[in-house]
Amino acid sequence: MVNELMYGLNTALIVALLFIVMLSASELAFRNGLKQQAFANDAVKSQINTLQASMLGLLALLLSFAFSLALQRFEERSQAVVTEANAIGTTYLRIQLLPASMRPEVQSLVKQYLDLRVDEGQVSLAETEKRGALIKKSSHVSDLLWAQAVKAAELDKSAVTSGLFIQTLNDTIDAFGKRDAGLLRHVPETVVYLLFATIIMTAATVGYASGLTGQRASFATLALQVLIAMAVFLTIDLDRPRRGFIQVSQASMLGLQETINKSMATTKSVGQ
Repeated sequence: MVNELMYGLNTALIVALLFIVMLSASELAFRNGLKQQAFANDAVKSQINTLQASMLGLLALLLSFAFSLALQRFEERSQAVVTEANAIGTTYLRIQLLPASMRPEVQSLVKQYLDLRVDEGQVSLAETEKRGALIKKSSHVSDLLWAQAVKAAELDKSAVTSGLFIQTLNDTIDAFGKRDAGLLRHVPETVVYLLFATIIMTAATVGYASGLTGQRASFATLALQVLIAMAVFLTIDLDRPRRGFIQVSQASMLGLQETINKSMATTKSVGQ
């Protein structure tokens, strides 16, 4: 579980506070610039404009860096879901390589494991107790599956067939660990703090430069601040799995669940 201060706050609240601070810093700096206007010559104004351009460039660099990190982690989480679905699906198919007497029980365990993983994938990270219980149950079922794999290796005279099942079951267990670990990887909070500090200082610099010229570019300044706030919101939202508007698709797991349910229902009806 992530124990950083900002990670526990609502994304909209963070961005709203940032936007208010940006407006305040810009307005205070603008008024200060107006006071200094009479003492600022062309050289000073040129220097401030150069600093303003440099600050905007640095801000663009930090924004792109933070967004890139958040997007990379989002893509990793998306790929982890697909990888786990593929591993579970292959495990289910390779049940046919096990001794016939073991297949019904192992099929039931795989279905139970999949159902638990689907349920866990729809639980918010903030629901620690519920999510922890589902993870514990999943681990228990995976232990039962591993015990069945060991039993199959003992009963099966061909090490190849049971070995193929053991291999894919091991991949399934590994996929579980990678997917779970990916949920806790996010943009370091120190990077977010540096980004926010740069945003506020840039807003102040732009306001001060406007004050020195005696002209307030209200619409352009406001538009820039809104765009910055939107970019920050998108970055933070991407970086918070199962909490924001942008969610990792569970389609591969849900599709696999539907396929296995239909397969088991068909097998049951044929058996009857």
